[in-house]
Amino acid sequence: MIEAKSITKFFSVINEKGLAEGLTATLNVSLTIPDGKIVSLLGPSGCGKSTFLEILAGLQAPTDGTIHIDGKLVLEPLPATRKETEEYKRRYRFISPLANGVFRDRPKHDIAMIFQDYAIFPWMTAVQNVEFALKLRNAGRHGKAKLKRTALIEKAHFYLQKVGLGAFAHKYPSQLSGGMRQRLALARALSVEPKIILMDEPFAAVDALTREKLQDELLRLWSETKSGPSPITIVLVTHDVQEAVYLSDEVVVFSPSPGTIRNDIPIEAPRPRARTDQGLIDIHERIFAMFQYDINQESDYSI
Repeated sequence: MIEAKSITKFFSVINEKGLAEGLTATLNVSLTIPDGKIVSLLGPSGCGKSTFLEILAGLQAPTDGTIHIDGKLVLEPLPATRKETEEYKRRYRFISPLANGVFRDRPKHDIAMIFQDYAIFPWMTAVQNVEFALKLRNAGRHGKAKLKRTALIEKAHFYLQKVGLGAFAHKYPSQLSGGMRQRLALARALSVEPKIILMDEPFAAVDALTREKLQDELLRLWSETKSGPSPITIVLVTHDVQEAVYLSDEVVVFSPSPGTIRNDIPIEAPRPRARTDQGLIDIHERIFAMFQYDINQESDYSI
């Protein structure tokens, strides 16, 4: 279970006059995500969705608030005052020398992240990209591998096959279409068999038809884990209302900057779903009306 409590993220930025200004990306965001669910974070550009996702991943520390995954703290908030800074240094003064040797490349939580730009290596083939991710997770204590290289290669091919890229294992990313590159990113995330996959606008760069195919592929792969001992939890950042409603068990709507949770909408339509389902269309219209209200401060739809 993911538990976010009162997450606030404040940035200091330099304006065009060279003066420091404050920017609050998220403000007092609290959210609980049960295991095995798909939850979409939806909202206008600049509302802090991606920042919040990176805080969930432990890529950024919150200015205030905490993230716990299965009861374990992801990252502590950054010290904001001189007193907090001194206390922070005292608390971790014995850990720092050990950090690189003991904890380097060892994920604290079982998370995989898929970025909008795929973040795949252009100089590696498809199978090498997946194998690279497996190698990072395969390193045991003192760098000793848990699995042999032949087993890693077999596993990489297995997950490429799973996303329909088995015949393209030895192709480079430049030789793959946009949809194929996104499938490769998905195969790499699945290969490490995480409990949580975080996705930041994963289908934004592909055409509408490919986007729908990738959505269905994601649901198929996710549903396969539902019957297993460790169903995958997916948290998805998107601007696409239809995508959020179609994929999710719950849609979390962020307000314009600073990002707060404007509404939290359960999607109770049974699976498998059809995009033409009237219940989904009604929810889509309701959420779209919220956006119209935020933009124009007016709406003729009851929210």
